[in-house]
Amino acid sequence: MSTTVSRLVTAGNFDPVGPPVHENNVWIVGDDKHVVVIDPAHDADAVAFAVEDRIVTAILLTHGHWDHVRAALAVAAELGAQVHLNPADLFLWREEHGDAEFEPLLDGDVFRAGGVVLEARHTPGHTPGSTSLVAEDLGCVFTGDTLFQGGPGATRWHYSDFGTIIESIESRLFTLPDATTVHTGHGPSTTIGAERPHLAEWIRRGW
Repeated sequence: MSTTVSRLVTAGNFDPVGPPVHENNVWIVGDDKHVVVIDPAHDADAVAFAVEDRIVTAILLTHGHWDHVRAALAVAAELGAQVHLNPADLFLWREEHGDAEFEPLLDGDVFRAGGVVLEARHTPGHTPGSTSLVAEDLGCVFTGDTLFQGGPGATRWHYSDFGTIIESIESRLFTLPDATTVHTGHGPSTTIGAERPHLAEWIRRGW
C-alpha cells in the first residue's frame, strides 16, 4: 500500500467582506485508508472532498494564525478527528474559537497514518507554538510558516521574534538532509539544500 503526500490549496479572507485573500496549502499525508491532515485551512468541504472516504487519524496545526485554524473545528466535526496544536499558541486559537478545546501538539510527539510516521519539532519564532512535522521515511518536512522557498516566515508581531525563528531553522530544520523536501504553509515547496546556503544572508538582512 503506497503512501502519498498531496496538496490542496484553499483560499479565504481575514475580513470576509474584503481583501487580502490568503491562499493556504493543506497537506494530506497517508495511504488509501488512513491519512493525517495538516493545516486544513478555510474550506472544510474542500478538505473533506480531498480526503474522500479515508480515515483521518489526526488534524495537525503548524501554528495558531487565523488562516491555519479557522476551519479546523468544522473539519474535525466533518471528518471525526481530533485537532492538535501547540499550547503556546492558545491565545491565537482563542481569537478564533474561544474556549473550544484541542489536543496538545508537543515537541517529539509522533503521529501515524498508514505507513507514514510524523514527528513534531517545535520551531518557534513565527509564533511561540510554531511546530514543524518531519516525515523521515518520506524525506520531507512540513514547516507551516517557519520556512518558505527563499526565506523564513514573518516575525512582525509582538509575540514573534526573528532571532528565534533563525535559531529554529538552523538547529531544528537544517539538521535534516539536503534532499529533504520542505512543504510550506503557502506557496511552492523547496528543499533543505536549496535554502541552507542563504542562512547567512537572511541573518545579515534581518529578514
